[in-house]
Amino acid sequence: MSWELNSERPIYAQIIEKVMIDIVSGHYQPGEKLPSVRDLASDAAVNPNTMQKALSELERSGLVYSQRTSGRYITEDRTMIENAKKELAHKQIQEFIKKMNQLGLSKEETIALIQNGEEDDL
Repeated sequence: MSWELNSERPIYAQIIEKVMIDIVSGHYQPGEKLPSVRDLASDAAVNPNTMQKALSELERSGLVYSQRTSGRYITEDRTMIENAKKELAHKQIQEFIKKMNQLGLSKEETIALIQNGEEDDL
């Protein structure tokens, strides 16, 4: 699992997003146990307290739940996972369109460029 964290945003927010992406992309399956906080923190090269904060936030969202003595698990609610996927996709689209606007492209011009790019790949 590749952790590409940077100083542009809070580390815990980037961890939340990374774990969410791993959940919605199927890296972690519904009902699967997550690695321990220490293992995840070690993999990401972050303080365990930062990882704990991120995982607690994921618990509040419902994507992850805690079993008192056996660790954290991915929700088995596939609808919730699908909704999280749509939410992440929507966020990425908004950021992309914002960047294209900064280049002086309208939403329509951006869509046309994407469609032309897809045709070039065929």
